[in-house]
Amino acid sequence: MAQGPTQRLRVRTSLLLAFILIIGFGAVLCRLSYLQLFMGEELQQKAIAQQLTDTKVNAKRGTIYDANGEVLAQSASVWQVVMAPVNFDNDEERTIVSKGLAEILDLDQQSIFEKTKKKSYYVVVKRQIDSEQRKKIIEFTEKIDKENDIEGVISLLDDYKRFYPHNELASNILGFTGSDDQGLAGIEYQYDDYLTGKAGRIVSAQTANGTDMPFQYQDNIDSQDGNSLKLTIDARIQGICEKYMAQGIIDNDVKNKGVCIAMNPKTGAIYAMVTANGFNLNEPFTLPKEKQAEIDKLPKEQQDKAFNEAVSAMWRNKAISDIYYPGSVFKMVTASMALEEGTKNLNSTFYCSGSTTVYGIPISCHQRSGHGAENFKQAIWNSCNPAFIDIGQSVGAEKFWEYYQAFGFSEKTGIDLPGEADDMFFNEDGSMGPVDLAVASFGQNFGITPIQMITAMCTVANGGNLVQPYIVQQIVDSNGNVVKNTEPKIKRQVISDWVSETMCDILEDNAISGCAKNGYVAGYRIAGKTGTTEKIVQKGKYIASFGGFAPADDAQIAMLILFDTPEGDSYYGSQVSAPVFANIMSEVLPYLDMETQYTEEELAKIDITADSFFGMTAEQAKSKAEQAGLNAVIKGDGEKVIAQIPQTGSKIPTGGTIVFYTDSESESDTVEVPDLVGYGPDEVNEIALSYDLNVSVTGSFTADGCISDSQSIEAGTAVKPGTVITVSFITTGTND
Repeated sequence: MAQGPTQRLRVRTSLLLAFILIIGFGAVLCRLSYLQLFMGEELQQKAIAQQLTDTKVNAKRGTIYDANGEVLAQSASVWQVVMAPVNFDNDEERTIVSKGLAEILDLDQQSIFEKTKKKSYYVVVKRQIDSEQRKKIIEFTEKIDKENDIEGVISLLDDYKRFYPHNELASNILGFTGSDDQGLAGIEYQYDDYLTGKAGRIVSAQTANGTDMPFQYQDNIDSQDGNSLKLTIDARIQGICEKYMAQGIIDNDVKNKGVCIAMNPKTGAIYAMVTANGFNLNEPFTLPKEKQAEIDKLPKEQQDKAFNEAVSAMWRNKAISDIYYPGSVFKMVTASMALEEGTKNLNSTFYCSGSTTVYGIPISCHQRSGHGAENFKQAIWNSCNPAFIDIGQSVGAEKFWEYYQAFGFSEKTGIDLPGEADDMFFNEDGSMGPVDLAVASFGQNFGITPIQMITAMCTVANGGNLVQPYIVQQIVDSNGNVVKNTEPKIKRQVISDWVSETMCDILEDNAISGCAKNGYVAGYRIAGKTGTTEKIVQKGKYIASFGGFAPADDAQIAMLILFDTPEGDSYYGSQVSAPVFANIMSEVLPYLDMETQYTEEELAKIDITADSFFGMTAEQAKSKAEQAGLNAVIKGDGEKVIAQIPQTGSKIPTGGTIVFYTDSESESDTVEVPDLVGYGPDEVNEIALSYDLNVSVTGSFTADGCISDSQSIEAGTAVKPGTVITVSFITTGTND
């Protein structure tokens, strides 16, 4: 008979069993501890993700308003189409629905059919459908319910799509959003965090096999609308600037766009910022037809690159992202330096022979015959390069660099827009050779941005303070509560109030009788300076500019205009940019209710408001019009006036023509607009009167030797007799 285990064996077995249990349970405990302590949060998240589906509900993006509350960008209501695939009974139903949705939404049927197989109560088919497609979806849903007994599979949810009511207006400022409603450029990008808002959620429970549970097992978390922005931009001023800049591009055959910035000199608020021409914000990826045609002609492998470069150039805000040589507009800065340092004064004299030599290098004046003897004021009025070389040398390279920094040229302005460029000076430490200083004194061979130049102009105009330019003046939440206000900021005082006042007087005289007189606006105290710069890397190509402000003695608005590479009849700032400045200001200043101070000569040519003559007999109307100093023309055989041109309340030149229509047949009469360009004021009026048309004059129409430079209605256009045509005048022989 076998003997039982010995005591020794039992002990060994017990020890082995205990060891195995300790190791086994220890490993389990260690693993559990690891999972609990180190992996707990991650596993919890995975469990939640497995048990729940989390669907994003888009928030409504904040609205962007102009300074007067006009909507510039808003999120319009659209819809998204969603399905509940778990409610399908068979593939026949899936086919009917996928085919119908594909036809309505212009989508691929197979991709929709694949979505119908998902075990879910919520699958997005398409976002941002319009009201017409929504109507068709509703009709289709009712049809399949009635004819095929398919119900509960298609739903429409609210969604939002960014919309820009004014299309191109302020396009390079506003920017645009992408397909996910994120800001991609301009204000939309810069303030994306404020505008975006907080998305909502639809959280649904899932079954063990991954199917969404019915709607009673879901929780809806409402979205929070984004904040809205109120800009400093005035849509009316922006529109006026864009209109005349676009015409300036055409009139002067400008090859590389143009820039216009209008700014409040005292606060830094931007009234308008134009990169002409802009683009349609509602179709930001659509190029002009001519440009797209050029790209389509390229080899296929080159088209994508060419397209990307073209749209980037179209979106670029040239006012802040491009540097340029400022040219003679910068002379107001150099002159301010000299007056502030006392190296020159109003009694300082110069002599211009047409050129000067600096270290063996000849530097010409724009007037090759020379200006002869001139004082400090006349040097500015004549925009004389040799005189300014003398002025710059009197300041010296070291002080010049100090003022260059003080005026803000060595740093970004900090405007609240993306893509602001740095300046480009001769050397990073500000050192300059004698020739560098000579050309820098009249704004050549160093690069700055247009926003830097107008900010420095405002310093000259406002008493000597460098202000911070800005675009957004207020941010408010969806309940109307103010989130943030932008307060005007003065960075530092650069020049004294006396120097600022002196420069304003000089620049006002310059607009009356100096090189800036083509920027003068009748009845207003305009101060201004022209600029013409040759591009160093593109010999024979120029930038024409004009900087000015009004009123000269208490500036409320400053404006910088430049055209990059004009290739028309002239490339001088006085001939290209100054007239555009005058045209813009002739509309903007009355809009801002600026006080007028007309000369007697100007009073004789200013516009008056047309009265109402409706219902009067032809003779009564004619008598009343002639008493007002107007020429009256009767059209038709009726007894009483049934219509008039110009209409009641519209502007009509003093001594102009008003046409009265007495029957319906006569209202169809038209005349062809004559060519009014290239004549003096009297000749223009004479031609217009012979066609029973009116002329409203703008620009330097009172200056000696002025000629008409442009007309608001193109020659050859058929218009009604009495129509008012605005004709702009410039002074010839003024080049800078």
